[in-house]
Amino acid sequence: MTESAVAHGSARRGSAGAAETALSLLDAAVASMGGQQRDGQHEMARQVATAIEEQKHLLVQAGTGTGKSLAYLVPLIAHAQHSDRPAVVATATLALQAQIVGRDIPRLLAAITPKLDRPVDVALVKGRSNYLCRHKLEGGFPTDEAAEGQLFSLGEDAAVGHPGAGPTTQLGREVARLRQWAEETETGDRDDLVPGVTDRAWRQVSVTALECLGAQKCPFAAECFSELARQRGAEADIVVTNHALLAINAFEGLNVLPEYDVVVVDEAHELADRVTGAVSGQLSAQMIQAAASSARRHCGITVDSLQAAATALELSLTSAPTGLLARGLNEEQAQDVALVRDACRVALSDSKPGDGQSADGGRQIARSRLLAVLEVCERLLEAEANREVMWVTRTGAPDPVTGYAAADDDAPAMLHIAPLGVGGRLREGLFDGHTVVLTSATLAIGSAFEPTAGGLGLLGAGAPSWTGVDVGSPFDYPRQGMLYVAKHLPRPGRGLSPEAVDDLEALLRASSGGALCLFSSRRAAEEAADELRLRLDVEILCQGESSMSALVKQFAAEPDTCLFGTMSLWQGVDVPGPSCRLVVIDRIPFPRPDDPLTTARSRAVAQAGGNGFMAVSATHAAVRLAQGAGRLIRSTEDRGVVAVLDSRLATERYGAFLRGALPPLWGTADRNVVTDALRRLAAAG
Repeated sequence: MTESAVAHGSARRGSAGAAETALSLLDAAVASMGGQQRDGQHEMARQVATAIEEQKHLLVQAGTGTGKSLAYLVPLIAHAQHSDRPAVVATATLALQAQIVGRDIPRLLAAITPKLDRPVDVALVKGRSNYLCRHKLEGGFPTDEAAEGQLFSLGEDAAVGHPGAGPTTQLGREVARLRQWAEETETGDRDDLVPGVTDRAWRQVSVTALECLGAQKCPFAAECFSELARQRGAEADIVVTNHALLAINAFEGLNVLPEYDVVVVDEAHELADRVTGAVSGQLSAQMIQAAASSARRHCGITVDSLQAAATALELSLTSAPTGLLARGLNEEQAQDVALVRDACRVALSDSKPGDGQSADGGRQIARSRLLAVLEVCERLLEAEANREVMWVTRTGAPDPVTGYAAADDDAPAMLHIAPLGVGGRLREGLFDGHTVVLTSATLAIGSAFEPTAGGLGLLGAGAPSWTGVDVGSPFDYPRQGMLYVAKHLPRPGRGLSPEAVDDLEALLRASSGGALCLFSSRRAAEEAADELRLRLDVEILCQGESSMSALVKQFAAEPDTCLFGTMSLWQGVDVPGPSCRLVVIDRIPFPRPDDPLTTARSRAVAQAGGNGFMAVSATHAAVRLAQGAGRLIRSTEDRGVVAVLDSRLATERYGAFLRGALPPLWGTADRNVVTDALRRLAAAG
């Protein structure tokens, strides 16, 4: 095991008793579940227990195969035995959330409950829109106008699933099925519905947090699936949630989570981006008009001034350039946003229910839309003071080369706003008053935790103290895998070069398939798949041709099949064994060069005297590259090659920085050495 640690601020040795208790429970769990003792897992459990006991923040990098879920769950459970507040586990992905609640915690509790002072209660808490709304099911909210024709194409009785002729549209059938499921489910949780339904169908039976009438007004509050989940969370010892809900709870004061004292953030390399997404805002003339229409329809108020303000804003944005608004709104645009804000305030005042009026779902939806527009307007007008970034998008057809939606100068403009950085808000809303443990397989670049810590608000004046620890990996990377950097290839341009396609062909031919190929764009993945299908006699699956779960399942089951895809595969695939003996990365995953937030953050670093490219783009790429390369070695038995078809990793000065984030695979730029190794692997498999 390799270990490195960096401590910031004063620190003292934690309670040996807390660490010993956690390690004793971990030993019992591993023995009961038939697992193997791992030094890294023990060290991580000790570090987490010490951090909780000392109330110190901890960043802990734990390589793939360490068993980090057990390493943090055991100390959390031990702590929960004697705490009057729950501990929280927050994940970035639904897949890990489901794994923790459905597999890891039940297995762990089955193993250690006899050694605990009392039973441990665990609750899963999600955002309100993930649950069925009983009030909406019973007609307490108006039907989505766009879906109304499809829902009621055969009359109301058919649409709601009454006896007789059923709905003929796909949407109608899905809603009828949801109504039937509502009578059977105990949780109302969308993820418990198998098979699932489309987002459009789900919207017909769910509400957002803003649309909800609230427990004081809703006639179905006592039966509300979301409220029941929150009640279970308030009474639980361990609450499992996601990064977005953690951010909303920390920043917006909505109290969507119970008061907690300790939180473990898993997949913590995603936290800053997930938080940014959760607190970003959008505004367009279409959104304003929709809010006005809803207010007129459901509240019976006059909205002429709001509609006029929407039209004025649309006109003033016509000449706004697509991309970052580095100087903010111009005078005309700011005036029009202020007009929208003022008209929204009037509409909200006019739409208040009168004395004695009962709760009205339609009115609540209308007011929630008005409130959303108002809040974004206020943020846009205060953007400079609050260090927020604004940009404009106009979405057209996908670019034929990159696969990204291209800017269409004739399309309506959409204003966006997001924080320049979330570190300050995380410092106040998350780290202040809680003990926070952040963990991932990719938290450090080389041995440095500072790039990650800085983005989370843990550096600079007033930052809380923290410790960074790398507990290593159980894998022998230099013996288990190779890193091939195609140094001879030309610099990447638009699309995959002919030379890179030839290299890819040679690699796939040598490995006889068994390759996970990760591309920077959907278009590149599709073009490469089409070309290689003509050249090779191996099965090539491509993202978009089926559901992601079905593609990964087939890839795992067929050792000579290849899977081509984009970013969702860079982090979401866990296929140990010979089915994944080659991972190919087409180019370094830098952020898009026209990404407004990346541009703004790079400029801010440069203005402060730093290197904006290295601090923002290169750091982002390093973490993503490590995640992609991490798809190869998933067990101690795995062998294979990571191939990067981007010569810049070997030729550019920043290449060493990026390679420092990768697992320490044996490196080579000789394609013949790699193809010989792949042939041996294919023959042995």
